[in-house]
Amino acid sequence: MKKALAGALLAALALGTAAHAEVGEIKVAQQYGISYLPLMLMEEGKLIEKHAKADGIDLKVNWVKFAGGNVMNDAIISGDLAFASGGVAPLVTIWSRTRGTLDVRAVSAINSMPLYLNSRNPAVKTVKDFTDKDRIALPAVKSSIQAVTLQMAAEKEFGPGNFAKLDALTVTRSHPDAQAALLSNTEINAHFSSPPFQYQQLRRPEIHTVLNSYEVLGGPATFNLVWTAGKFVRENPKVYAAFVKALEEATAAINGNKQAAAEAYLRISKDKDSVQEILAMLNDPKIVFTLTPNNMMKYVDFMFKVGSIKVKPDSWKDMFFPNSHNLAGS
Repeated sequence: MKKALAGALLAALALGTAAHAEVGEIKVAQQYGISYLPLMLMEEGKLIEKHAKADGIDLKVNWVKFAGGNVMNDAIISGDLAFASGGVAPLVTIWSRTRGTLDVRAVSAINSMPLYLNSRNPAVKTVKDFTDKDRIALPAVKSSIQAVTLQMAAEKEFGPGNFAKLDALTVTRSHPDAQAALLSNTEINAHFSSPPFQYQQLRRPEIHTVLNSYEVLGGPATFNLVWTAGKFVRENPKVYAAFVKALEEATAAINGNKQAAAEAYLRISKDKDSVQEILAMLNDPKIVFTLTPNNMMKYVDFMFKVGSIKVKPDSWKDMFFPNSHNLAGS
């Protein structure tokens, strides 16, 4: 009887351990450009695996690339993706959509960066000058951070209620594809971009900047963040902690040695720029790699006002997991 009870107890403990075991494999998504450099370093250096191993977990991390945050959100909801990365607008959208259910929130910010809307049409000096003959490429129509920033600019220029005035001119393209189209003789003659693409474009004499996102927002603002589902965090606290530590390590590495960071970006991305050109971008005071969210609520207020989201947070902290709550965000 004692042996039977002992066997049953061991079996129960084994089942309990299995039930609470954390995942051994995750999928993490990133997009294109310098803004994702922390994630690139995490992938190359296997930093998530390193921190998970230190906490007793043998973790396999699979990395995938997406053109926009809207596609990542679908993958998060379906359970195919553990961590997504992208602009403020997709994060705000999925937070609102899953509030009280999947409970998707941000892990942290990744950076603050200005976004430039560049054009090769000499007649377009401001957003008011776009006509039906123009086409503006961005990562995802209506839902990307570029699309929402364009809506904010349109409402400022054309008046209340006219936020969608330029939506019909936008087309979905990844940044590399959009840049190739902009620099060629195609119908796409404008690109709402991000570093390094926007700077590379401006080296061409026929390209000029029509709009700067910092001008629309009235100052520096978060560009990219990382987010995941509350269910994943609750079931995998050690893996989540490993991800946070890896992101902190990669961010510190960039800020500690920008020369090495520029070299790493070129090594990983296979970009044709020189180290000096990438380093100049990293040294631009407007480009900041930081985990602290900045100026996010302006996007939230606008998206709620125009009906893009049905509920809005009282504070930026409502959209973030507790590990970011001690930061001086906005």
